[in-house]
Amino acid sequence: MIDVGGTPALAQAAPQARSGARIAPGTLLDSQPLPNAPEGAAAYRVLYRSTGLRGEPIAVSGAIIVPAGPVPPGGRPIVAWAHPTTGVVDKCAPSLARVLDRSIQGLREMLARGYIVAATDYPGLGTPGVHPYLVGISEGRAVLDSVRVARQLAGPGGAANAFAVWGHSQGGHAALFTGLLAHGYAPDLTLVGVAAAAPATELATLMMADLDTSGGKNLTAMTLWSWSRVYGAPITKVVTPQALPVIDELANECIETIVDVLERRGPSRALDRSFLAVDNLADREPWRSLLARNTPGTLPPRIPVFLAQGSTDNLVLPRVTQDYRARLCRAGSRVAFDLVPGVGHLSIARDAAPAAIDWIGDRFAGEPAPSNCGAE
Repeated sequence: MIDVGGTPALAQAAPQARSGARIAPGTLLDSQPLPNAPEGAAAYRVLYRSTGLRGEPIAVSGAIIVPAGPVPPGGRPIVAWAHPTTGVVDKCAPSLARVLDRSIQGLREMLARGYIVAATDYPGLGTPGVHPYLVGISEGRAVLDSVRVARQLAGPGGAANAFAVWGHSQGGHAALFTGLLAHGYAPDLTLVGVAAAAPATELATLMMADLDTSGGKNLTAMTLWSWSRVYGAPITKVVTPQALPVIDELANECIETIVDVLERRGPSRALDRSFLAVDNLADREPWRSLLARNTPGTLPPRIPVFLAQGSTDNLVLPRVTQDYRARLCRAGSRVAFDLVPGVGHLSIARDAAPAAIDWIGDRFAGEPAPSNCGAE
């Protein structure tokens, strides 16, 4: 069984996924009840089969929360929650955190509506190996396979194949890539909509624009650390030697609460803007190609989109999200865009959750998707 207090048992179970090429993606490998589930709900920490960056079978952990009450005809709808940045090493898995239920924005409302919530950790968080941070194909596959796992855990008739994805920041990036990958990777599932709060979209722009903020330095440092290991990209070509120990320090700490965010400001201050040895990461290969590869494109127009953005966000800049919204609109998507006045990055998913969940509920009900494309 999974050891919910740490990762040793996961490390022992993971070889099943790596060696069992005949095990289908989304297959449940192990599960164990989680303590402190929301009242009336059942929560499980799960280990499941997914697909690595080279097509290899891997193990991914996460959590599934199932509401109480009778199952409706056709099964319960599923919402896949894609979490914001928690770190890049295995101990930073949300399913290991003491505040899991509070970290899933809108969880109680989703459960009250009868939705199953599937919350992946993403690869490398809660399982051995490096987390492919802001690597879209990795995130999207993990999200889609978490929905498959939720259906298995619910049992025959317990869950529908209809699902929505709802994510914040890194999780917004994951939600968009879920929309891009869904038809090809998981044709057995029906994606009714993508909801994202302050998603990371144009990565090259965000990383270079954010270097004057603590959060931006963290995002860039973790991306460089992860991609140098996942892709073999040469970090020493773009980072000054004195910055490397600070980046290693940041990479080995987790972000679970606002206290963790504050504690990271000390090391972040050591990374002044000049910690990069280049003026622009997008000017150097392989970083230019990697940034482009992991910047989400426009979704198929058949998938409606809800975007929420705080007007005072200094990490995911409002203009970047507005530019992405404009691209979606030009591509024919129906986009409900909500610019929330006076809200910053850390609070936008919490503040936008009621509107996002109402929007998701209408998608499950088959209501026509609203769009304010063309509106300022």
